[in-house]
Amino acid sequence: MTTMYAALLRGVNVGGARKLPMAELRALLADLGHDRVSTYLQSGQAVFAAGGDEESLAAELSSAVEKRFGFAVDVLVRDHAYLQGIADACPFPAADLEAKQLHVTYFSAPVDEERFAAIDRAGFLPEEFRLTDRALYLYAPEGLGRSKLAEALARPRVNKGLTATTRNWNTVVKLVEMTSG
Repeated sequence: MTTMYAALLRGVNVGGARKLPMAELRALLADLGHDRVSTYLQSGQAVFAAGGDEESLAAELSSAVEKRFGFAVDVLVRDHAYLQGIADACPFPAADLEAKQLHVTYFSAPVDEERFAAIDRAGFLPEEFRLTDRALYLYAPEGLGRSKLAEALARPRVNKGLTATTRNWNTVVKLVEMTSG
């Protein structure tokens, strides 16, 4: 039995570094034996059908990228049900916001409020964040590039021991759509 998954590659094709052409990523996934492979944008999202679990698929893809392209990349793999759940559980009025204002950071493991206790939430208003199992929703009215809260949330001491990768709301919705069937 196969499941539809999205692979989220962290930090590829950003600022001219760690180049990973999407056609080559599709070919790599096909070479690994995965079906119904497609990619979205140039920033490291791929969708594929496979058997297996998220962690082993992520490790397999990360190892294959390093072997073929010569650089290490963190990979998170999430199935359609998880991605749909993230979209459905959004605590912000996504339909009323611009995609650049709403982001989801996916984590490699569950996170809790204690990890973010040192962040003075009131000091960043109107920016806000909310947590769920392995994700963080960020509302940044001026966009991610101008967000002081995003900077605070990305600090190494906050994310210690985790792989984290962020996608804007358009990408969140598109990955749900792409993994739906």
